[in-house]
Amino acid sequence: MATQAIAAQAGFDYGRSGGSGAERALERNQALMAAQMRARRGPTPEALITKRFDNSRLVKAPDPQRTKEMRTFGCIMALMLGLLMTYGWQHLGAIEYGYHIESQKAQLRQLEEQNRHLRLNEAQLVDPGRIDQLARQYGMAAPTPGQVVRPDAPIDPNAPVLAEAHPLLPAMR
Repeated sequence: MATQAIAAQAGFDYGRSGGSGAERALERNQALMAAQMRARRGPTPEALITKRFDNSRLVKAPDPQRTKEMRTFGCIMALMLGLLMTYGWQHLGAIEYGYHIESQKAQLRQLEEQNRHLRLNEAQLVDPGRIDQLARQYGMAAPTPGQVVRPDAPIDPNAPVLAEAHPLLPAMR
């Protein structure tokens, strides 16, 4: 496209030239080359210089100052990474403990509710009116005086006692 634009500026017409196709192509190429050369001319001439360098024999000299800077930079970056990893570990641990605490609180609420239900059931079961009603259903009567023995009552030494059989102790044999 650029070549055609330059040819149009140069006033080259493809159809006016006489002769064979090869001559026309040669003439066209020369005209395009001349137009390109005129377009390139400016304040500085274009020059393409090719130089081949063989750097295979070059050896980089060690720079102790740069080495020290790079080691310091590496140590600082490792320290920063360590601090960042420690912060992340602690942060994720705190989140995990938060979830654990919430689950423990939910379990505690559930156990408190279960304890409340059990206390209500116990209060219903030990109700003296209910126990008296069940005893009457099963044909039980109120105890007669002297029929109830309380374990925490003081022992009367003159009261009758039930005979009990105790195994012999090894020293009595």
